[in-house]
Amino acid sequence: MSKHFEDARYYLGRAADHAKEGVKEELEPVEDRVREIVGREKEPEPSRLDRLEADLTELSKKAEGEAKEAVQQARERLDEYRSGRSAE
Repeated sequence: MSKHFEDARYYLGRAADHAKEGVKEELEPVEDRVREIVGREKEPEPSRLDRLEADLTELSKKAEGEAKEAVQQARERLDEYRSGRSAE
């Protein structure tokens, strides 16, 4: 692809990003007024720390569930092994 087209594509992307941010900025007061009329407040964006804590909590619960499942499977195998040996 020609360097000119690559440059044009880059600048079009930047222009689109700037246009999107401009529209959001212009409509923010309107959104605030509508939310005030309707009675729904804007939820604050979770901080990076909040997102990390939520991810760690989810991972912890997942790991706990997997560990319980592994212990249950090990107990079942042990019971099968013991019942197979006692039958002999």
